[in-house]
Amino acid sequence: MKVNNVELVISAAKPHQYPDIGLPEFALAGRSNVGKSSFINRMIGRKSMARISSKPGKTQTLNFYKIEDTLFFVDVPGYGYAKVAKTERALWGPMIETYMADRPQLAACIHIVDLRHAPSADDVVMYDFLKHNEIPAIVIATKADKIPKGKWQKHLKVVKETLDFDPLDEIIVFSSETGLGKEEVWKAVKRRMYNDKEYEKANLEESE
Repeated sequence: MKVNNVELVISAAKPHQYPDIGLPEFALAGRSNVGKSSFINRMIGRKSMARISSKPGKTQTLNFYKIEDTLFFVDVPGYGYAKVAKTERALWGPMIETYMADRPQLAACIHIVDLRHAPSADDVVMYDFLKHNEIPAIVIATKADKIPKGKWQKHLKVVKETLDFDPLDEIIVFSSETGLGKEEVWKAVKRRMYNDKEYEKANLEESE
């Protein structure tokens, strides 16, 4: 997908602040230090649209990025960072759950995990939450550039087993550094946006 127009529409904390546009939305979830901002910037071809903080856990709102007037990436607060105050985490939890469980525009959750390591207990809780609420997941196994290509499948197996991965979901090896997996992610996003005929038409129009 060619991305020319991107806009941070709003940083929202409550449902009445969410954009009332009706475009499909893709929530981005992951640990605070897993590289969600780097993922967003690579996907939209920007260096600093999503701010990369030196302090993990700094995002405290739902950040709605409108892409090509076609869809939203919704960056949600990262989880699992011990130095974030418990009072702040207590506020984020209901905010994220309310958005993900009740938002009809939510097409899927892009769940970012670190390919180098087995998913954490928090990663498992997030994935279980998605399954419990019947939210489709696109699992991004990022930081693939940090390990040899010959070991990717071994690490993917660990990720799948730890998450008890649903074969109806998708899992993609990714690197924000090299761009590996970028096109596969856009294809997965479009599959969640369109039915089969619409997907084929969208791909045809983009290739022309």
